[in-house]
Amino acid sequence: MQIITDRSQAPTAIRTDLGAIFVSLELSRSTWLITSLSPGSEKMSKHTVGSGDVAGLWARFSQLKDKVQVRTGQVVPIIVIQEAGLDGFWIHRLLQDGRAESHVVDPASIATSRRRRRAKTDKIDGEALVRALLAYKRGEPRVCAMVRAPTPQEEDRRRVCRERKTLTAERVEHVNRIKGLLFAQGISDYEPLSRKRRERLEELRTGDGRPLPKHLKAQIGRELDRLELALQQIKSVEAERDAVLSPSHEGTPAPGAMLKNLKGIGLEFAGVLWSEGLFRTFSNRRQVAAYAGLAPTPWRSGSVAHEQGVSKAGNPRLRTTMIQLAWLWVRHQPRSMLTRWFQQRVQLNGGRVRKVLIVALARKLLIAFWKYVTAGVVLDGAETTAA
Repeated sequence: MQIITDRSQAPTAIRTDLGAIFVSLELSRSTWLITSLSPGSEKMSKHTVGSGDVAGLWARFSQLKDKVQVRTGQVVPIIVIQEAGLDGFWIHRLLQDGRAESHVVDPASIATSRRRRRAKTDKIDGEALVRALLAYKRGEPRVCAMVRAPTPQEEDRRRVCRERKTLTAERVEHVNRIKGLLFAQGISDYEPLSRKRRERLEELRTGDGRPLPKHLKAQIGRELDRLELALQQIKSVEAERDAVLSPSHEGTPAPGAMLKNLKGIGLEFAGVLWSEGLFRTFSNRRQVAAYAGLAPTPWRSGSVAHEQGVSKAGNPRLRTTMIQLAWLWVRHQPRSMLTRWFQQRVQLNGGRVRKVLIVALARKLLIAFWKYVTAGVVLDGAETTAA
């Protein structure tokens, strides 16, 4: 039986006893959608300004403040939320410099409908951001995950290792392209990274004894030009990286320089570990593992209880580096306590699940490095390069 009760008054959709103006920004290349909820209003208002129109954005904020002051007689602050995306953090810094409270949220952390086909528009997303901001300011736990924006200096420092990775990938592309072109002519012993690559190119003969065709030789020459430019830029980037990892002027070792003193950790690994994660402030070891995406994700519901593996929700560059470093750590630090723990676990499992255990070792290593950099806790059994 369906029971229908009369409602004397429709419930208010949104609380109106607010102490601030809650604003969400939906950013795109052409327009910015401003969705706001003000004290004394039951409906969200929407306004559009051109992309990059900072003056129009501040003008809209001033209009919202004036309307609230006329309606309630109070001057209230503005709290803004936006998604982390391609626009970076410059708008967030601009709002903070303008004395507005700003938050950047991880868009994947906001709950959405699990229907197979759900409606998605900028209007719906803007309203969802405002509701998430309201719940966050009320103190509701796990309603969303706010991003801690790095400072301009921290953001600029991590570009060195990222640029080197891009240039290294370009170097591999040029080398493989040159080798592929020559392999089609029956030549398989040419090394483009050799110092005498130009002289060697003049001596090459095809598999049937002919000299290299004119246009093919010209194409390979242009590929060598791009390869040499990439090699030169890699050296420049590595010089900047070494300067970042050098000791400070006071003679005290920098945190990044402390990492490279450990045996098995080179300049590149030390630079990535410091610039991608360890420069941040963490409260506990769980936050460290979660930031790298190495935290476990259990599935426990009713009688079902199993592990799904690591979350992979953190920094992918830091996670990849830690997996690579874990394999090197086992080789170069055989007397380390963590290496002994890894070897014992492998023996108990009959030599199996090495790939699963290496991920666990990577998580333990990252936490140990965090303690070493922040508190000076030396890893048990670890050797330094000086030793």
